[in-house]
Amino acid sequence: MATIIYTWTDEAPFLATHSFLPVVQAFASQAGVEVETRDISLAGRILAAFADRLPAEQQVADDLAELGELAKTPEANIIKLPNISASVPQLKAAIAELQALGYDLPDYDAASDDERARYDAVKGSAVNPVLREGNSDRRAPLAVKNYARSHPHSMGAWSSDSKTEVATMGADDFRAGELSVIMPEADTLRIQHVGSDGAVTVLKEKLPVLEGEVVDATVLRAAALDRFLAEQIERARELGVLFSVHLKATMMKVSDPIIFGHVVRAFLPKTFAQYGDALASAGLSPNNGLGAILAGLDALEDGAAIRSLIEAELDEGPKLAMVNSDKGITNLHVPSDVIVDASMPAMIRTSGHMWGPDGEEADTLAVIPDSSYAGVYQAVIDDCKANGAYDPTTMGSVPNVGLMAQKAEEYGSHDKTFEIETSGKVQVVDAAGNVLMEHDVAPGDIWRACQTKDAPIRDWVKLAVTRARVSGTPAIFWLDPERAHDRNLITLVERYLGEHDTEGLDISIMSPVEATQASIERIRRGEDTISVTGNVLRDYNTDLFPILELGTSAKMLSVVPLMNGGGLFETGAGGSAPKHVQQLEAENYLRWDSLGEFLALAESLEHLARTSDNPRASVLAKALDAATGTLLNEGRSPARKVGQIDNRGSHAWLATYWARELAEQDADPELAEIFGVVAAELEGKAELISEELIGVQGSPADLGGYYRPDADKTTAVMRPSQAFNDVIARLSSPGV
Repeated sequence: MATIIYTWTDEAPFLATHSFLPVVQAFASQAGVEVETRDISLAGRILAAFADRLPAEQQVADDLAELGELAKTPEANIIKLPNISASVPQLKAAIAELQALGYDLPDYDAASDDERARYDAVKGSAVNPVLREGNSDRRAPLAVKNYARSHPHSMGAWSSDSKTEVATMGADDFRAGELSVIMPEADTLRIQHVGSDGAVTVLKEKLPVLEGEVVDATVLRAAALDRFLAEQIERARELGVLFSVHLKATMMKVSDPIIFGHVVRAFLPKTFAQYGDALASAGLSPNNGLGAILAGLDALEDGAAIRSLIEAELDEGPKLAMVNSDKGITNLHVPSDVIVDASMPAMIRTSGHMWGPDGEEADTLAVIPDSSYAGVYQAVIDDCKANGAYDPTTMGSVPNVGLMAQKAEEYGSHDKTFEIETSGKVQVVDAAGNVLMEHDVAPGDIWRACQTKDAPIRDWVKLAVTRARVSGTPAIFWLDPERAHDRNLITLVERYLGEHDTEGLDISIMSPVEATQASIERIRRGEDTISVTGNVLRDYNTDLFPILELGTSAKMLSVVPLMNGGGLFETGAGGSAPKHVQQLEAENYLRWDSLGEFLALAESLEHLARTSDNPRASVLAKALDAATGTLLNEGRSPARKVGQIDNRGSHAWLATYWARELAEQDADPELAEIFGVVAAELEGKAELISEELIGVQGSPADLGGYYRPDADKTTAVMRPSQAFNDVIARLSSPGV
């Protein structure tokens, strides 16, 4: 039997899977397709990391490692839902919950070196680099785009005198300090620090590289960062705008929490001058955010005085952008609360505003310290100031082909990122002792290296040409000739484009700012443009443009053609939606939209049909695509408030439309007969099913946990319609 792997992840997608997966398995079984599951949730990853110290009944398999190996094979067919990319506060919360459930896990702060290494392997974006053995093809399906045009989402008006803008360093940052080499042959490199006194400290003993691999090194200078931040805090105060910082503390899990800590210290200079040592001694690091510091003050002898000084400094400074003004949660509370790729598009969509402490929207100084990609957002802001907000009913689309396979570029830098302790030089040295790259460094500087293998680059260029040919759409490689890495990539892109038939195609190379300007000019004319980008810009662009075009990035189709022939199907870029879980727990209402799962499943079934010679899987896929279009047009997506359709109701309607499409297709009469009965049952019970699903709303829901919910309790919450469950159970039964 052909197999699809469906992943258990976290938060809202995890809950939605409890409702949708039984439908998927029941329908797929009629096409001879088995849908298995693997657990890649944060809690599951933690337990797998410590399996050797848990009793047998508590041990879980390392499903992520298994899927990482599967992704390298032609048989791979994996549907990957959004998971938590854990910041330290999230990791600690998950550990505490698991400990309360009886798992013998060490505290994060008291962990040994070995235990801390296990935790550090789990935090941040630990999942995606393992599974992504291919490059990214993300685009808005036609049905989704057409729906957005006929049912436009709200867009805030822009004013030409808006004070909103991006502030970025432009010097002494990662972009300015970058060096890059293309390896002439396979080698094993070493990263070392040479102190001012000549003492050599090895930072990374062995860094294997392949022939043709692009290896980069760069440094962000701490003193310059601190000067820049102080200037921006004062500037926000003078302009009378909100101050916000936008980082990627989840994906860039080593460098960006450190930068976040610099921002917290810069905003509270008196507090850290007077009490910095006391806070450090208590393990209260600004890298974990203001919220963690405030939560730990009660245990300190001077806690009340520190709290008072923090409150005074917050009052003296510019107003902070807020994550939740009602609860007093600021932009600086949690590193993972304000993630640049989601927060910046949301700000741009809302007139360039963020929420202030008074609960009102206001212009904002958006601080993005590293200038590598900050100009992309400033270009869009400048365009909105000049031309007003975009019009979802007419605007074009910007699909993306992203270089991400095999931990490409910055997202593979975690084990090669260091906060420098003493002055000297950091060198990248080859096996023969030759210094390939070298930076002067000072205490506190953040130095990092990363790799991009040649095979993913070749595959990326091939995928870009393929998409340009299939879609008839111009494609732009977003590469900056002023960056050392991008200069090397430009050389390789030009070389590898010569290996393909590009006759009649419009393929160009532009800097990110120029590419942004060209793309948004075409957007306003209703024209589409493929953005062909590196790994970070892939992440940024697949949030930026979909949020403007569709209102959310969760509605994107995200396909990863794996380099060895398998398929990875990601369910959009919408994150894991912790606020949705909070609403479910309070009101038994889940507004998470599973559209991304519907789109990914259809692509997965089509891929399976091609690779396993299973025409029934293709019949299911085509019917699902049609049903998804009906779902959108009939307004059966989740709403937002109790008493309206939610995620569970959307699944019931999707199943109904899917069954009806299968009943009416003529490619497979046997399937039509089976699903004719199912469609009639679901349609006949539609009112009862709706009543059962809406009837449970309005009261708190008990999941038995947040990071490790109880399976039975979660199933009961997410499958409350007995009438619907009975239909699906009969379809799943042998002999149906």
